[in-house]
Amino acid sequence: MDLKKVLQENIDHLSSIGNDPTGGMTRLLYSDSWLEAQKSVKEKLEAIGMTASFDEIGNLFGRVEGTEHPEETILSGSHIDTVVNGGNLDGQFGVIAAYVAIQYLLETHGKPKRSLEVISMAEEEGSRFPTVFWGSKNFVGEAKKEDVLEIADFEGLKFVEEMRRHGFDFRDESKAARDDIKAFVEIHIEQGTVLEKEQLQIGVVNNIAGQRRYTIVLKGEANHAGTTPMGYRKDAVYGFAKICSQAIDRALEVGDPLVLTFGKVEPKPNTVNVVPGEVLFTMDCRHTDSGELHAFTKEIEQLMRDIAAEHGLEIDIDLWMDEAPVPMNEEIVTAIETAAKAENMKYKVMHSGAGHDSQIIAPNFPTAMIFVPSINGISHNPAEATDIDDLVNGVKVLASTLYELAYK
Repeated sequence: MDLKKVLQENIDHLSSIGNDPTGGMTRLLYSDSWLEAQKSVKEKLEAIGMTASFDEIGNLFGRVEGTEHPEETILSGSHIDTVVNGGNLDGQFGVIAAYVAIQYLLETHGKPKRSLEVISMAEEEGSRFPTVFWGSKNFVGEAKKEDVLEIADFEGLKFVEEMRRHGFDFRDESKAARDDIKAFVEIHIEQGTVLEKEQLQIGVVNNIAGQRRYTIVLKGEANHAGTTPMGYRKDAVYGFAKICSQAIDRALEVGDPLVLTFGKVEPKPNTVNVVPGEVLFTMDCRHTDSGELHAFTKEIEQLMRDIAAEHGLEIDIDLWMDEAPVPMNEEIVTAIETAAKAENMKYKVMHSGAGHDSQIIAPNFPTAMIFVPSINGISHNPAEATDIDDLVNGVKVLASTLYELAYK
């Protein structure tokens, strides 16, 4: 089997579905292109001898029964949706890699002892509707119907109506969650520059960083830029600037794996000749240790309050995301390391700073991830790319890992 040829053909084919005329790919949950892509993957799964079916909400599964322990399932895959104008690897590479790796195993070794399964999850990105991880949360039985009953997309189209228009509906909550999954292995592009800069071929993910996200509003007093002396001002932008500078300096002192980002800033009235009276800004903080994450963010919250008070500003701090770090399963991490060594790959054990479906699945089933390098770390962008040889290396390590888990 020519892995490079098969992998490239599958990437090219699936990337043609949802091609955005403005560049990149746009394949949003419960859109026509999304359904076309899922049906295309279903055909691919059936073509390599897997039994394929959808669950109630649109997650797609392909399965080959194990010969000795069919009740034990080894699962691999990722999500099929994209961001708007996204690249052609985020999400879908994990789906393609899973069935290409299983195709290789079936052709090389025959049927596995344990059942092998591919999952193409309905949604992860949250790009169309204000909900995320709809696919994986339904898979593990955690999705809440009430969270999506009233939501709509940017065109006003209702979530529930679009779901039903494509032939899907809410899952039957009376059914027990699956208990047959013995391992889930997700492969993904890194979406960062660590592997590329360190000239490594594989990342073995042992932890997904926790995240705390805030929206903060500083309120001062808008006033004339020419007639208000500096000492009389309640300048909200000045307060924000001090917060941003001092918080980032503190984050640099703490160092890796802590990261801190002020990503959105909206001053008001945002005009050249008025002292800004209000600033809305966001803060995103991530760390692999829950205690360190909470301690640092509490320190920065107090820093913000102190600076606001010093400059006569009011402050409102809204913590709207508080996701704990998610450790990966040690045994599967070891299996991936063993596979990387067996394939003579240069690798490192590392954490993921980005969120993935694996963080939803890991608390429920043994889970770990494989990273392949990203060129210049670019992702969620039409320029997203990974060298085909690096993608092939990832499939080889995935196949070797699945062999260890399902055939031995």
